[in-house]
Order: sequence, then C-alpha cells, then structure tokens
Amino acid sequence: MSSALWVNQARRAAGLSQRELSRRSGVAQSAIARIERAQQIPRTDTLEKLLDACRFELRLGPVRGGGVDRSLTMRWLGLSPAERAEGAAAYGRAAEVLRAARPAKSA
Repeated sequence: MSSALWVNQARRAAGLSQRELSRRSGVAQSAIARIERAQQIPRTDTLEKLLDACRFELRLGPVRGGGVDRSLTMRWLGLSPAERAEGAAAYGRAAEVLRAARPAKSA
C-alpha cells in the first residue's frame, strides 16, 4: 500500500477534509493534495504527522509469512487425517517425556 492511499484512507476514515487535516497537522493543504495524488512522497515525519492528525499510527513489522518454512505444513497436509492424528499424538507423547525429564546437573 502506498503512502498516498494511507493518507487518503486515514483522512476519510477520520471524516476530515484536506483543509482540516492541514490545520490539524501543520502540513500545507497543497502538499496533502500532492501526497494523495501520489505526486509527492512524504518524508516519514510528515507521514506520521498526517496519520497522527487522523488518529492513526504508522507501525512497522515483519511481512506476514516472511521467513516461514512452509515445508513442514505441506508435509502434514499431505498426510491422511488418521496419519495426522497419529503424528500429533506422537508429538504429545514426546512432550510428556520432555516435561518429565529433569535438567542435567552442571559440574
């Protein structure tokens, strides 16, 4: 999603005109118009001012599914329901063994 879309959607969700957003954020209305038309890419601090004035915040986070190894999921989905149930039961039994184990004494 582009900053143009973020600003436009946040402003509309807040029920603000560009003029009112300008007044609240301190960013010129003409700059807001250029940002919303994707004719200008705002600096991060400008984007934060605009979103904050609309009562939204800019958050950064990992991409959904990024760095996820899907091979295990695909392997499990290739099993029959009975095979999946048996595999889950085996994991449960292994977890019980691990819970019952005592930590080794350090020398």
